[in-house]
Amino acid sequence: MNIGKNIKAITGMLPNEVKLVAVSKTKPDEDLLEAYNAGQRVFGENKTQELTGKHERLPKDIEWHFIGHPQSNKVKYIAPFVHLVHGVDSLKLLKIINKEAQKNGRTIRCLLQFHIAREATKFGLTETEASAILNSGEYKALQNIQLVGVMGMATYTNDKAQIRKEFRKLHNIFDTLKKQHFAETDSFCELSMGMSDDFPLAIEEGSTMVRVGSKIFGARNY
Repeated sequence: MNIGKNIKAITGMLPNEVKLVAVSKTKPDEDLLEAYNAGQRVFGENKTQELTGKHERLPKDIEWHFIGHPQSNKVKYIAPFVHLVHGVDSLKLLKIINKEAQKNGRTIRCLLQFHIAREATKFGLTETEASAILNSGEYKALQNIQLVGVMGMATYTNDKAQIRKEFRKLHNIFDTLKKQHFAETDSFCELSMGMSDDFPLAIEEGSTMVRVGSKIFGARNY
């Protein structure tokens, strides 16, 4: 597995405005360093303990993204340094992230996660739930978080029409939220969708950020 070569091949396929998040969960430091040496600076992890360890050991100019669903009681461990939290699907979680960000004297950027797939196992908000959060006084009182966009995962299927439909739905959700809640906010600009198997489709449907793991590092280590 030539990680550096894979990074270069994938970045070569991405338009300039699309950010590559290298999903490095379960991978050893050496693999991340190989990607780093090929120019990759953005990495995604989904376990707080693994993320904090890698943050301590690896180069300090890495931009760390938390791509899973953070557990409320573990947000404090990543709050000092995390660049972006991808999977926020409740006001409760936003409040916890806000509290921990405040303790660290920083603002933490977050994406609202929407449920766009057929699979019930995937996390995410409905549009109604998101509107309820964004219209609430509690959300408006949060000073230490910044919502910068939305994310979602398509159904795991070979049916490209289905995947495209789901990505299109997420793009429509993004457009609606932008118009209704973030029209004056330039920083609300991220549409995070697309993984190793479907990122080319996601880019065609307007993704600004793709999360690629196995196409860079090979199959996951369990």
